[in-house]
Amino acid sequence: MVFTPDFSAALTESENEPFQAILTAPELDGSTGLNRAHGNQSQIAANTDIDAIIAWLTRFTDSPNTLANYRKEAERLLLWSTGTMQKPVSSLTHEDLLAYQRFLSDPQPASQWIMGRGRKLSRTHNDWRPFVGPLSPSSRRQATVILNGMFSWLVAAGYLAGNPLSLSRQRARKAQARVTRYLDEDTWSEVKQTIDALPRDTKRNQEHYLRLRWLLSLLYLCGLRISEVTQNTMGGFFCRRTADGQISWWLEVTGKGEKIRTIPATHELMIELANYRREKGYPPYPAPDETTPLLLPIGTQVRPLTRAAVHTVLKQVFKSTAERIRTGGVSFEFQAQHVEQASAHWLRHTAGTHMANKQVDLRHVRDNLGHESISTTNIYLHSSDDARHRETEEHHKIDW
Repeated sequence: MVFTPDFSAALTESENEPFQAILTAPELDGSTGLNRAHGNQSQIAANTDIDAIIAWLTRFTDSPNTLANYRKEAERLLLWSTGTMQKPVSSLTHEDLLAYQRFLSDPQPASQWIMGRGRKLSRTHNDWRPFVGPLSPSSRRQATVILNGMFSWLVAAGYLAGNPLSLSRQRARKAQARVTRYLDEDTWSEVKQTIDALPRDTKRNQEHYLRLRWLLSLLYLCGLRISEVTQNTMGGFFCRRTADGQISWWLEVTGKGEKIRTIPATHELMIELANYRREKGYPPYPAPDETTPLLLPIGTQVRPLTRAAVHTVLKQVFKSTAERIRTGGVSFEFQAQHVEQASAHWLRHTAGTHMANKQVDLRHVRDNLGHESISTTNIYLHSSDDARHRETEEHHKIDW
C-alpha cells in the first residue's frame, strides 16, 4: 500500500474549514457500512465515516493538543481500515479492532507505515508515514482509550449501531500513584527566592518581575493549568458579599473539557493582580466584561501569552533556581536536578499537595483544581504516606 491523496489526505486545519476531508473510494466511505445505525435517529448530518469523524473531532477545536492527538489516532485507524482491511471504519468488528491493537505494536510493512529515522516531514509529503515506530504499551492503551471514546460518541450520535471496542476485556482500575512531580516546601521557597532576586532597575525588568509574581500566584494559589492561564481573561474575576457582610473575590475559568469552575481569589492573589495591572497601566481591579488576557507579553501588546512562551519563562526560573541551589555543594545536587525538571503543571501538583498537607478539606481541594472525583485529589495526600513511613521506621525493626 502506498499513501496517496486518493484516500489519505490529512485531517488538517485550514482557514476556511475545520478539516480537509480524507478522500476514499466510494465503497470504503462508510455510507453502507455494516455497523451503521438504521432508521432516522442520527443526531449528526454525516453520511460517511470521514464526516462522522470530523463531527467528533470538531468538539475539540478549542484544545489544540487534544485535537492533534485525537486526529492522529482517528486518521491512523482510518488508513489501516481502508488500506489494509479494505473496509470502512463503520464495518470494523471487534476482531478487527483486536488485530489493529496488535498492528500498533509492530506496524508492518515498515516501509509503508513508519517514517524514516530522524525525519520530520509535512503531512502532504510523499514520504510521510503515520508512525515513527512501534507504539509502546502505554501509547497503545492511550490509542485504544481515544478510539473507544470516538466509537462510543458515534453510537450515541446515532451514526453507528454499536461500539466494537466495548467488548474488550475491562481491567480493574488501578489505584492512582501518588504524585511525585511537585515541589516540597523548601524547594518552593527557593523558587520564590529566585524571583525575589530578579533585577527591577528598568521598567522592563520591573514588569518582568511583577509578571512572574503574578504568573506563579495564578499557578500556585489557583492551581490553574497552563491552558487555563493562556485561554481565560481578567473578566473572569468577580466579587460577592458573604453572609457576614464581607467582600470575597472569585475567579471563574473555563478549563479542561469546557468545564467552568470558580476558584477563591485570595487576598494575596488580588494584591498581585492589582500590582500587575497597575504596572500595565490598568485600574487595579478588572471590569466584569473585560477581555484583557490573564497574562500579557512584556510591552504594549494586548494578546494572550502563548503556551510556549509561558513554558520558556518558567523553565528559566527553574533553571536559575537549580543553578543557585548547586552552589551549596554536592549534597544539594538531587534537589537541583529535581527543580530543573519542573514545569508549569508541577506547580498545579504543588498547589494540590500543599493544600492537602495543610489539612485543607479535600472536597475544597477537589473543587479548586476542578477534579471530577475525590479519588483524583487523594493523590496529593503525601502526609499520610509520610506518617506511614515514620511509624514503620519507628516500630517495625529487624534488630540484627
